[in-house]
Amino acid sequence: MAEQNEQDPQTPVVGPPTVPFSVEPVVLELGRRFVDAGFEVSLVGGPVRDLFLGRRSPDLDFTTNASPDETLAVIKGWADAHWEIGREFGTIGLRKDGFQLEVTTYRAEAYDPESRKPIVAFGSTLEGDLERRDFSMNAMALRLPGLELVDPFGGVRDLHAGILRTPGAPEDSFSDDPLRMMRAARFASQLKVDVAPEVREAMAAMAGRLSIVSSERIRDELIKLINGAAPRVGVDLLVESGIADVMLPEVSALRLEVDEHHRHKDVYQHSLTVLDQAVALETGPDGPVPAPDFVLRFAALVHDIGKPATRRFEQGGAVSFRHHDVVGAKLVKKRMRELRFDNETIKSVARLVELHMRFYGYGDAGWTDSAVRRYVTDAGPLLERLHRLTRSDVTTRNQRKAERLSFAYDDLESRIAELAEQEELAAIRPDLDGQQIMAALGIGPSPLVGRAYKFLLDERMEHGPVTEDAARAKLLEWWAAQPEYDDGAGADTQASAETGDGQ
Repeated sequence: MAEQNEQDPQTPVVGPPTVPFSVEPVVLELGRRFVDAGFEVSLVGGPVRDLFLGRRSPDLDFTTNASPDETLAVIKGWADAHWEIGREFGTIGLRKDGFQLEVTTYRAEAYDPESRKPIVAFGSTLEGDLERRDFSMNAMALRLPGLELVDPFGGVRDLHAGILRTPGAPEDSFSDDPLRMMRAARFASQLKVDVAPEVREAMAAMAGRLSIVSSERIRDELIKLINGAAPRVGVDLLVESGIADVMLPEVSALRLEVDEHHRHKDVYQHSLTVLDQAVALETGPDGPVPAPDFVLRFAALVHDIGKPATRRFEQGGAVSFRHHDVVGAKLVKKRMRELRFDNETIKSVARLVELHMRFYGYGDAGWTDSAVRRYVTDAGPLLERLHRLTRSDVTTRNQRKAERLSFAYDDLESRIAELAEQEELAAIRPDLDGQQIMAALGIGPSPLVGRAYKFLLDERMEHGPVTEDAARAKLLEWWAAQPEYDDGAGADTQASAETGDGQ
C-alpha cells in the first residue's frame, strides 16, 4: 500500500500499492467484470482495513457507479447465487466461491432528525461515497482491478496510530447515523484503538440522539462490542460518554457513590474487573465455553445491576445489598427484552445473574450432597458458565480471602465431579417417570401427577438414586399420608384430580 507522506501525514493517499499483500482471486475477477462492462468498482471499508491488519475477511464489500440493475447484469451467470434484499438501499448481495459479497451503488446517506429510517440518495463518485462512511480507517478503497489505494481521509495513518477519527466533523457523521457512536465504542473493543478527543466530545454531546435508532441495531452493536478483544474499554466509553444512559442505563447506575470509609467496593469498577476475568476464563473452540461467549461476558457485566436498588445503610455503618441477585435478574430480563434479544439468551443471562451468589457460604458451612445436586440442577446447561462467573466475581485485594474462596470453589467442583461419576448429575430426574407414577397410584393425567413428581424429585435430590421398587414404596408411603386421599383411588380422588382441589 502507498505510505503516508512523511513530510505531511495529513496528505491523503491515492496511488498504487507499495506494500506487498494479497487479495482473494474473487475480488480481481469481480473487478474485471465491472470494468469490462464500463463501470467503476472498488473494494471498500472493513475488508481494506483488514488487509492492513493482516486479517482475512470472508465478507467482502464493494462500491460502484453502477446502478443495482446494472450490477445484476454484470454478475449474471458469474455469481453462484444472489439476493436483492438491500436493493432499496442500492445493495446487491451475492455468493461466489464460498465468499459473501455485497456491491453497493455510490451513495450518500442521512437520517432525518425525527426518524429511524435512513434517507438514501445515490452518489456519483468514489470519494463522495467514502466521505459518508463512519471512520477514516473504514473510508479506504482499492480501485479494481488495479488495486489502486484511495485514502482521502488518512485511514492508513490513523490505523497505524491506533486512533479512531471520522472522515469529516464527528457531529455531522453522528447526525447522519447515531449508531456510529456505538460503533466507535465497538471498534475500541474489537481493535483496541483509542478514540480521538473530538470524537469523544461529540459522543457525549449527542448521546441522546441514539434514541432514534432501532433496538435491533443497538443490540447487534452491543453484541459485537461485548464479544470484542477488549470489551471493558468499549463499555467504559459507552458509560463515560453517556451513551449507556440511553441504551444500558442499569450499567451506568453501577457507579454508586463510594462512601468515604470504603465500606463497600466501587460496584462499577468491580463489574468491569469481573468482565475482564470472565473473558480470561473462556476456553478454546474445543472447550466447554469457547471464546467469545456473549452470555458469560454479558452476565459478568450485569451481575450486580440489582445493587443500586437494594443498597441499604445498616446500623454501625455497614452497607448491604440483600437480594440484589433476584432483583438484578428481573432488571436484566426487562432490559434485554427492550433490546429485542431472543428468549433463550435472555433466560440464560438472567439465570446466571440469579445464581451468581449461590456459592457464597459454601466455604464456611459446606453443603450436603443434596445441595450440590440442586446447584448443578438449577444451573443446568449453564453450569460451566456459572463456574467461570462465580470465580470471576472474586475481586478482593485480600489475598487470603481470595485464596480461601478459590480453594472452596475447587472443592465444590471436585464434589460435583465425584457425584457425577456416581450418577447422571447434569440431568437429574425422579426415579419414576410420569407413566410409572400414574400406574403406581392408579390415577390418570392430572395436577396430582405433578405433585407426586416433585416429591420424588426432592427425594432424589436429598438421598440420591434408588431402585424403582424403593422409589415406588416411598411414593405409596407419601400418598397414604395425604389426608384428602385416604380413601385411595376411588371417586373422591378422581374428583379431586379433575377439579384440582387441595392443590
